[in-house]
Amino acid sequence: MAAGWQDVLRDAVAVRDAAAVAVDAALLAGVLMRTGEQPHASDVVNYAPFTLLPSAVPRALFEQAYAVQQDFNLLVDAVSQNKEFLEQTLASTVKVDDFTARLFRIYMQVLEEGLAQTVFLGINRSDYMFDCGLDGAAALRQIEINTIAASFAGLTSRTADVHRLVLQVLGKTEEASHLLPNNPAKGLALGIAKAWELYGSQRAVVMFLVEEVQRNIFDQRCIENELWNRNIGVVRKRFRDVFEQGSLDASRRLYVDGQEVAVVYYREGYVPQVYDQQNWEARLLLERSRAVKCPDIATQLAGTKKVQQELSRPGTLEKLLPGRPGAIARIRATFAGLYSLDQGEEGDKIAATAIADPDRFVLKPQREGGGNNLYGEELREVLEKIKDSPERTSYILMDKIKPQPALNYLLRAHSPLQMSKCISELGIFGVYVRQGQELVLNQAAGHLLRTKAIEHADGGVAAGVAVLDTPYLV
Repeated sequence: MAAGWQDVLRDAVAVRDAAAVAVDAALLAGVLMRTGEQPHASDVVNYAPFTLLPSAVPRALFEQAYAVQQDFNLLVDAVSQNKEFLEQTLASTVKVDDFTARLFRIYMQVLEEGLAQTVFLGINRSDYMFDCGLDGAAALRQIEINTIAASFAGLTSRTADVHRLVLQVLGKTEEASHLLPNNPAKGLALGIAKAWELYGSQRAVVMFLVEEVQRNIFDQRCIENELWNRNIGVVRKRFRDVFEQGSLDASRRLYVDGQEVAVVYYREGYVPQVYDQQNWEARLLLERSRAVKCPDIATQLAGTKKVQQELSRPGTLEKLLPGRPGAIARIRATFAGLYSLDQGEEGDKIAATAIADPDRFVLKPQREGGGNNLYGEELREVLEKIKDSPERTSYILMDKIKPQPALNYLLRAHSPLQMSKCISELGIFGVYVRQGQELVLNQAAGHLLRTKAIEHADGGVAAGVAVLDTPYLV
């Protein structure tokens, strides 16, 4: 599964010249991040890491990933509305995972009070790898679905232009013309704009809930600028701003610093470390409000690893998506093997199998943000330690996916230019908007390809491991 530039990779002079062009093109196109040394300043920036050349992706698997995204949107939305399913599925996890338990308590509190929110916005990214079977044929296998703060829609909207230029510089004009247009930033903004419109107040703003340290601000600005171009006002606030300046009126409209908020778009809130007591209180205030949350807390819970594992059980999809056999077949075709570590005979058996043969599996905790999964010897050590403890129920096991590596150069600021053996992960962005029980928007919004050297088992672009890439369909 190679693209047509194996000749270029071995030409040191051509690579060096193309890399210089690529870096300038990335800066010119706005493929940017703030620096680690000055993460609060936009007057010192660098290019976000990216591959020198686009990576080969099997066309059939790429099309399969796009074709199933609307089905995954429907599934996430169905899970988020099913209190009984969430309660049963997360029953063991909330006993041992404090973070999931706190989210779940807010979810139950908001349901008991009665939802003020009537418009629901989902922005998901479903991530896949290409599993190479013993026969050499590649299959699409879902790694996870991100339901909160799925990033890089903005920067990836600009990366294809950089790769197009690099191919032209290398004399590959025909191949350059085949790179697909891709603008998920526009697709995500379309969903946010629709939710804002249905909220029904021209004066209200969209609030980006952002991190304390905002290195990835330009990725967010791409979406923000799309909203300003539609004359929709955007404010950027942190949890502590909500705690200090946020309030609800009698009809539970949300005001922050005196401005009514129509949509809360979370780019924060997916890891336990960001929550102190006042941030938990801010989160509760947001969830109790009438504002459209992206995601609301039920949708964040729908994205947990435990839910992902439960969805793979026979019969579960049929209960959640009744009368949709086509959608169920398309979804199920992407599943890798997923296993419960709940206490009992089934969990005991799979834990013992993984301890005996750890290279077959990945051990996943209930966390977003990359860099949390365990492999190999580390997986064995952790499972040995927790195999007889209820703590093991806060993890799931998944079959380890084995993609075919390819050669590329990973361009990072202040790093030497060297060829690496790489593997890629394809993400498809999905957007849906529901008003009451009516789904008014449901679409795939674009794609993200991330590539990393094979020596790194886990971690995304924000975690400093993967780099941005562009698919070249073969």
